[in-house]
Amino acid sequence: MIYVIIFFLLVSVFFYVLFGGADFGAGIVELFSKSKESTTKLITNAMLPIWEANHMWLIIAVVILFNAFPPLYTQISIALYIPLIILLLGIVLRGTAFTFRHYDAFKDYSNVIYTRIFMYSSLLVSIMFGLIIGALVSGKIYVQPMDFYSAYVHPWLNLFSISIGIFVAAIFAFVASVYLIGDTTDFEIRIEFIQKSKKANIVMVIAGALVFISSFIEDVDFASRFFSNIGSILMIIVSTVLLPVLWITLSKGKIWLSRIITGAQLFAIIGAFYLVYFPTVVKMKDANDLTLFNSAAPDITLKYLGYALIVGSFIIFPSLIYLIKVFKVEPVKEIPIEDRPVK
Repeated sequence: MIYVIIFFLLVSVFFYVLFGGADFGAGIVELFSKSKESTTKLITNAMLPIWEANHMWLIIAVVILFNAFPPLYTQISIALYIPLIILLLGIVLRGTAFTFRHYDAFKDYSNVIYTRIFMYSSLLVSIMFGLIIGALVSGKIYVQPMDFYSAYVHPWLNLFSISIGIFVAAIFAFVASVYLIGDTTDFEIRIEFIQKSKKANIVMVIAGALVFISSFIEDVDFASRFFSNIGSILMIIVSTVLLPVLWITLSKGKIWLSRIITGAQLFAIIGAFYLVYFPTVVKMKDANDLTLFNSAAPDITLKYLGYALIVGSFIIFPSLIYLIKVFKVEPVKEIPIEDRPVK
């Protein structure tokens, strides 16, 4: 049953990165966009129907950790208390600002404040996700830390974790740019977002290289483990090969296919990282690493949690599909970019 639970944990993480990451990336795209008004309108129309539902995947992942892997949940909650609090505050501020700026009856200066909070908190949350991931695998978490800094700051505030934070933010912006292309029929805006996705992709590649470089500088074993893992190398090759395919599908106006390819690229990137460390979740500095197996709850707990997840999936997935079908009523108009009307 533990493999069933691990499957649902990984699925929850993947869907949160894919859908929730696209929402966070939309805020980053808006932050660095020159045409603020049109970008804001596009992002609002795209996100408004289902943005709250995307946090369901994070809740499922946390519940699985809490029930199925209590030592993991405990260690992460204590050692990464500061970035987790910043992350949660950013999520709350971002959601609040997004709601207020849309439903505020008076479009005055407060609307500008809401927009700034939404944009900057989107960037902050994305980077915090990366910092936490970096802290989990960097091997800088102590069971018996010497001082406050080594216990609560150094595990996540270091070059390796920061590089992963930038990498995650770039991934989110890339996914959001691709997904937003299909939420507008304005050809000029489509072309603009294709350019945004290309720029985000360039930043993503540079940030990915920085992750490897920083792993050597910080004496983290990520690079050495990656290049000795054939599965991870194959995953990255697949992600790289899919990139030109993605640009071709976008130029031909195949919006849904481009979204599927983007999801496949994201799956390959996450899979490459996952294969490097599986089954380890938290690399410890002064103790044995915490894995999905040595941190598992008693069998009886795993048994009933597994049954609950299986039954729940038959409710969650159809409900989510129905939600999208009801509220995302406007179909994506797939028209080749080269066939755009000339103004």
